[in-house]
Amino acid sequence: MLRRLYDWVIAMSEHPKSLWALSGVSFAESSFFPIPPDVMLIPMIIAQRARAWLIAGVCTVASVVGGFFGYAIGFFFFETIGQWVIDLYGLQTGFAQYQEQFNKWGLWIILIKGMTPIPYKLITIASGAAHFDLLVFGLASIATRGARFYLVAALLYFFGEPIRSFVEKHLTVVTTVFAAVVVAGFVLVAYL
Repeated sequence: MLRRLYDWVIAMSEHPKSLWALSGVSFAESSFFPIPPDVMLIPMIIAQRARAWLIAGVCTVASVVGGFFGYAIGFFFFETIGQWVIDLYGLQTGFAQYQEQFNKWGLWIILIKGMTPIPYKLITIASGAAHFDLLVFGLASIATRGARFYLVAALLYFFGEPIRSFVEKHLTVVTTVFAAVVVAGFVLVAYL
């Protein structure tokens, strides 16, 4: 089933209404869908480099709006829908640890993990379940999701097809290094 979903997402990246499909996948991935939007984002930008910034923007906005939906699941429906999503993806152990850390490091967790391939739905649902400040959650989501998708767009825009295989193969490393740089910047600003 997962392979069919993946193939469908790839096929939609070439569809004339691909921006709508990307926004749907990006929205859904933030709260319940298993396939990350990068699977569509990368081929769409390669095919339409002149629209790279628009594509990254659509992906970011839809992901953040979907993040609010995931937050609502955690806030209002954690015992039913939220727990079902966590169980569906086998994230019980990770979620329990995440929720424990979240109470102490909430903002930093959203900033760091929102850029990595850790399922964003885990972050959004846990944020709602912890009743984390909604404004801070929204601003952190905009910063991290935007940074992640615009980083991919920038790499593909400036380096084109040769960078595609590198990004697809090393997405975790690329976004983790970028997240570390962003966090270091925040730390420097806060303590200098």
